[in-house]
Amino acid sequence: MALHFERQEFDLRIGNARACLKERGLAAILLFAQESHYYLTGYDTSGYVFFQCAVLTADEQPVTLLTRRPDLEQARRTSVIEDIRIWYDRDGASPTDELKDILMEKGLKGERIGVELDSYGLRAHHYEQLKSSLAGWLTLEDASLLVRELRFIKSPAELAYVRRAAELADASLLAMLDAAEPGAFEGDIAAAGQAAISSGGGDPAPSGPVLGSGDRALLIRSVTGYRHLDQQDQLTVEFAASYRHYCACLMRTAAIGKGDARHRDMFEVTREALAAMTGAARPGRPLGEIDDAHRQVYDENGYGDFRMAACGYSLGASFRPTWMDVPPMLYSGNPMLARPGVVLFLHAILIDNSAELAMSLGHTIIVTETGAEILSRLQPEYTVCG
Repeated sequence: MALHFERQEFDLRIGNARACLKERGLAAILLFAQESHYYLTGYDTSGYVFFQCAVLTADEQPVTLLTRRPDLEQARRTSVIEDIRIWYDRDGASPTDELKDILMEKGLKGERIGVELDSYGLRAHHYEQLKSSLAGWLTLEDASLLVRELRFIKSPAELAYVRRAAELADASLLAMLDAAEPGAFEGDIAAAGQAAISSGGGDPAPSGPVLGSGDRALLIRSVTGYRHLDQQDQLTVEFAASYRHYCACLMRTAAIGKGDARHRDMFEVTREALAAMTGAARPGRPLGEIDDAHRQVYDENGYGDFRMAACGYSLGASFRPTWMDVPPMLYSGNPMLARPGVVLFLHAILIDNSAELAMSLGHTIIVTETGAEILSRLQPEYTVCG
């Protein structure tokens, strides 16, 4: 069995989830988020792109997983789930009706049960089928945050994986910067970064990397098609290194061939902003204060029109299509309190569209009892490659 945590840790997580169900007066929860499956049971698959659901009851009944035949051995060998049910592809297949049979078997008729609506594992089509199958039979209630909030604070075992991911992220960034020079092909730069992660035992990231030069350095999302770097250029990279699905992110903009005075000034202000954001990440303080610090530095230095409206988000064990493990996002006014064991990606980004210049810095932190632990050992500096 390929479990990445001790069985006692899974038992504790399931117990905490059951306590939350009882507190909310829910008899069970239908788990569609792959992150919830992995967190509670270890179940590790990409099969969540099809219909599958784990049923966790507030009482001590075993967790039941309804999935497709290709994931049978996957569930047996990566999770603590023992009760695995299979639905088969065929004309007129209705997995939600089969799920109803499981709920009936568990004595849930007439009960209030939670469902993870905010999940890539539950498409709108299947949710409509689910409502049709269960109409008038029980009451569904959105419980998307029930397990999500438990996952927000990481255990020591989880933090060990996050720290390993951060080590891989450092190695990846160094490899990409080493490959970046005038005339270099972006695809070779991206490959160098991924090779460092893979050879270090990491996983393919849930998305990205975001990697672009020239005017594509101004883009915040990844796009298809790589280009060769100009003799004088800029290169932005934003990426996650993943280890046992736990992510640590870094973000940098480097100059290629020759620096630029405006670019250097953008870097200095961005470094100041990132330092202020990191200082604002304190236990017991609202997460919104991190963005307040971000805004203050940029606005006071005349860059208010070029910054973003938010400055980061939480990280954890995540699956495609994104490494962002949200909520929460880091935006001004967010009242959620930072707590020890929380992992955050802080990013400071400037986009000067008229000058076609970008400058970005970002790093991953763990909130501690006294402040923030920066996981990267690489100090932010104005990098000129080649």
